[in-house]
Amino acid sequence: MSDFRASQNKAHPNKTSTIMTGIILLLILFVSMQIWFLFGALNNALEENLYFALTTFIGSLLLALASFWLLRYLPDPIRTVWKK
Repeated sequence: MSDFRASQNKAHPNKTSTIMTGIILLLILFVSMQIWFLFGALNNALEENLYFALTTFIGSLLLALASFWLLRYLPDPIRTVWKK
């Protein structure tokens, strides 16, 4: 059974860069949504709306878990072999 990491390390550098760009964009999206949840929770906390705060907490927790899961698929750095 093959591992995705071995195949990922053998991939062309352009494909690796594309994967890395996609993962970074998804991480930026997740963090942006978490910041949006934070502002919403803070605004509703002033009005003592506990259910909205609980909902945003659960949503933010799920986004954090998805972000950590997504970090697993970041490709290894490309190592160059110096020729003498």
